Amino acid sequence: MAVTFEILHKDIAGRIGKLKAGERQIKTPALLPVVNPHLQIIPPAEMKKMGVEGIITNAYIFSKSKEFREQAETRGLHDVLGFDGLIMTDSGSFQMMVYGGVDITNEETLGFQKKIGSDIWVPLDIPTLPDEPREDVISQMDITWERMKQAKEIFGKDAPLACPVQGAVFGDLRKKAGERAAELGYTYCPIGAVVPLMEAYRYRELVDVIIDAKKGLSPGACVHLFGAGHPSMFALAAACGCDVFDSAAYALYAKDGRYITPSGTLHLDEMTELPCACPVCRSHTAEELKKSPDRQKLLAQHNLAVTLAEISRVRAAIAEGTLFELVDERCRAHPKLLDGYRRFLERMPEIAKFDCSSKRRFFYRGSESCLRPEVSRYHEMVSRIELSSDVLIAAGGPVPSRFAEVAEFKPPFGPIPYELAETWPAGPAEVPTWDEEMVAYGIKGLKMLLAENPKTHVTISTTARWEETFRREFPEADVFI
Repeated sequence: MAVTFEILHKDIAGRIGKLKAGERQIKTPALLPVVNPHLQIIPPAEMKKMGVEGIITNAYIFSKSKEFREQAETRGLHDVLGFDGLIMTDSGSFQMMVYGGVDITNEETLGFQKKIGSDIWVPLDIPTLPDEPREDVISQMDITWERMKQAKEIFGKDAPLACPVQGAVFGDLRKKAGERAAELGYTYCPIGAVVPLMEAYRYRELVDVIIDAKKGLSPGACVHLFGAGHPSMFALAAACGCDVFDSAAYALYAKDGRYITPSGTLHLDEMTELPCACPVCRSHTAEELKKSPDRQKLLAQHNLAVTLAEISRVRAAIAEGTLFELVDERCRAHPKLLDGYRRFLERMPEIAKFDCSSKRRFFYRGSESCLRPEVSRYHEMVSRIELSSDVLIAAGGPVPSRFAEVAEFKPPFGPIPYELAETWPAGPAEVPTWDEEMVAYGIKGLKMLLAENPKTHVTISTTARWEETFRREFPEADVFI
């Protein structure tokens, strides 16, 4: 019954994989919609038809339900919910985070999850909220650590157990929690207590939390970001290394009349058009949806369809090697997401080791593109090229025939010697009209190349726009336009 995770494709720190728990398997990145047995706006069987491979429900709610507890114990969770895919159960920690406590023990909740046939069980961890004092966080983590050990001791190393990674916003504590999970051999590791960060749009801190937790976890662990269900942040979270997401947003937003899009949320009552290709939006006008007696369910179906489509889009980007482009596109939908993206790029030296060495394309989309690992790797690579005694750097100007060796200047990479003209990443890169930021990075690459070829005489052919820049940066070179 052990939880296993097989990685098939990678891009940045994102992975496409196969998550298997017992006899059930799902592909990742994946969304596990939250299902409340008392409030099934979309029945799990209908979700399955929409493409949902796994769901998450709350074992604590089942255990306290007069209506569903006995049914779950006798018939099993899958039969009660009418869903034959993967079902993960939370322990009651969410209720603890919201209400301050639950009347169930760690051993009781795990025993109940086992009895009702859950595919992945979550021990009763203590959520460490973002703004908790450090000493309180450490104390709560120690309790969680003991419960994680207890779970393994009672139910065995092959039990389908998850190990939540806590630590609030303290990077060293998140890393330590990840190391403890790896030490105990956990292969499924949710990052917990991050919903308050997402609700407050604190994406910069969210990026730090994920990366710090990943630094401690086993590289082969499947990482679940608890409570992350809005499609606008899936690409960024996946690029940081998250594999599974869950949320009730599709239903909660529908209850409030909110319409999810890949880049944000709209209020249905303020809409005049339905800009979506899902069955709900193509079979209703905005006015019809507003007035429909099934408005809440229809809106939930739309929200879930859009969310699932974004998961598929993220998987496609990872397979194609274009996750950077998707992250850049999605993170420009909101200033706080852009702030998170910039923090992600600031921490790129820690992430670059997971990235692929070759991809399909490099699209320059602004100054953030200069911080992609392809640029720094190229600068290191180009400095190994040996130049002849006389070389022309073609930086937008004319190319006289008298030069035997010509290297194109293509920012943000810099010089492209003949040997690298058709190689990734500079050769196939698509760049717009030059700007100051990209030229500065290109000059950095050119300086690295020339530093390794001190005897080479350099001539730079450029335009009037950049003549002064090249004269200033390369005073010993011949610069003309």
